[in-house]
Amino acid sequence: MSVDSIGAYAAQTAAAAAASAGTTGSSGSATPQISQSDFLSLIIAQMKNQDPTQPADPNQFVNEMASLSEVSGINGMESSMSNLSGSMQSAQLLSGTNLIGHQVLAAGTTAALTAGGSVGGAVQAPAGATAVAIEVTDASGALVRTIRVAPQSSGLTNFTWDGTTNTGAAAPAGTYTFTAAAAVRGSATSLSTYLQSTVNSVTIDPTTQTLSLNTGSGTLSLSNVIQVN
Repeated sequence: MSVDSIGAYAAQTAAAAAASAGTTGSSGSATPQISQSDFLSLIIAQMKNQDPTQPADPNQFVNEMASLSEVSGINGMESSMSNLSGSMQSAQLLSGTNLIGHQVLAAGTTAALTAGGSVGGAVQAPAGATAVAIEVTDASGALVRTIRVAPQSSGLTNFTWDGTTNTGAAAPAGTYTFTAAAAVRGSATSLSTYLQSTVNSVTIDPTTQTLSLNTGSGTLSLSNVIQVN
């Protein structure tokens, strides 16, 4: 095998490793890979069988060795990145388990009411708001309870639904929808609601590394949580 052929083979291997180890070309066959030991064996065989009247160019050997080093470096980097990704996933999952059993406040419109239980939440009242009203409706859309609270001048305005209807009767367990509005200079302004729920377990997506919190009110993204109690 000539110096040129070994150089071409090393360059081909480097390009293949940079794209993806074993990338399939248009012909459908995998690009061959070469190890350091195989590469050195080719070099030694070539030196033993070279034409004495036309010795190989030593500079070409240096270039070929540089190509091989590049391949080895890329493979090592891929392995390191894979290990780092696994470590980050484990750390994130371990961190998420610390939330199990805690109540989290996150953006949402629906929450589960247990028998004899209550639901807490909050809204962000705008400047100039004089009153805030939260309406609770059941699965059929019927109004169950209207909660009126005084808006806070800064930060979140908290509210609690004690699980009773406007008539004072206990509402059945189930999923309820919450909407809120604030009175601002005589006009009603819709507000986003933040609802509390208890974290039962956590799940991490192995592809996106996104951590999700599984609660009694459904699955929440950790990025949507604004408060942990």
